[in-house]
Amino acid sequence: MIGLAVGLFVLANGRIAGISGLIGSMMKFSSEGWSEKALFLFGLLLAPLLWGVFTVLPEIEIRAGWPTLIIAGLLVGVGTRYGSGCTSGHGVCGISRLSARSITATMCFMFAGFATVYVIRHVVGA
Repeated sequence: MIGLAVGLFVLANGRIAGISGLIGSMMKFSSEGWSEKALFLFGLLLAPLLWGVFTVLPEIEIRAGWPTLIIAGLLVGVGTRYGSGCTSGHGVCGISRLSARSITATMCFMFAGFATVYVIRHVVGA
């Protein structure tokens, strides 16, 4: 469904459906296609709620404290800006277009994620 949504978004708008890019461009209320972007993002928030009407959603369990979550969020934001995109922009849209830059970016943040989990679980012991 994600692939279908981003495919339709690019066909209808001629723009990549990278979530960080959409959110960033929405900070400028005068940006072109603001309402389309808002509806797309609203759909991302609404979809799990609608899905919950038909089935039981899995319970979300977060084992980290607020300081860890805040630091992680800031690091993801900084990485998204330096990497010129996020997992949806590079991983879903970029790889499907066979973009070498997106394939490289996706490999880098996947490796960083694997390394982080390894260090936290096996070196730090958390």
